[in-house]
Amino acid sequence: MIRTIVWGENHHEQTNRVVSDLYPNGMHGCIADALNADPAIEATTATLQEPEHGLSEARLAETDVLTWWGHARHGDVDDAVVERVAAHVWSGMGLICLHSAHFSKIFKRLMGTPCNLSWREAGERERLWVTSRNHPIVAGLPDHFELEHEEMYGEPFGIPEPMETVMIGWFQGGEVFRSGVTYKKGAGSVFYFQPGHETYPTYHDANIQTVLRNGVKWAYNSAPRVLDVTSAPNRAVEDALEPITARGPKLHEDGQEGFT
Repeated sequence: MIRTIVWGENHHEQTNRVVSDLYPNGMHGCIADALNADPAIEATTATLQEPEHGLSEARLAETDVLTWWGHARHGDVDDAVVERVAAHVWSGMGLICLHSAHFSKIFKRLMGTPCNLSWREAGERERLWVTSRNHPIVAGLPDHFELEHEEMYGEPFGIPEPMETVMIGWFQGGEVFRSGVTYKKGAGSVFYFQPGHETYPTYHDANIQTVLRNGVKWAYNSAPRVLDVTSAPNRAVEDALEPITARGPKLHEDGQEGFT
């Protein structure tokens, strides 16, 4: 069973009637329901409003994959929680960032780039093209499918060169976008997936739900977590695998922590 947390900002569902009508149980609830339709996935939810945003150290330690949707409240996410999530990704937890999560603190932290793009909210048609037919994230999809209404995201997209580009989106206004890209960050796998504007029924679409389930399975790492993933130990001379003698001047005393 792939233990998955579906994290949602849960803001527009509380403040916008269009969004609440489309997603009466929240966008996070809709995504979790889609994931739980697969017997291999066990999805629960967490939101911005919960203590520690629902992402305590203990809960993350028992999570295989985290999905993240945010938009209006990126700045309200606690930096300590962001660093905690990043450490778990580096140690092997999978992460899927959805739509406006390109600007989330966690995605920008892992990418190390501005993650900026152009956008237009006009409800235009998006045609998503599969660019890697044999990739597990697009298993079961046709070569292309359409969403009648989506927010336009356009290139250039300020991300590092992806490990893989598995989907490209074309919009009715003419723009194109790398709509599905993957990365390896430490021991963790990261998938960014563009569709998902809150005023459109994107997460009710069967093809989108297929991508989400496939994405969770792709991001899952069955290996044990890497321990002390951020540690940088000062190794003692006597612990070297081959005999050596310390020589030359140095900045640190034996056992002293490094400069940070």
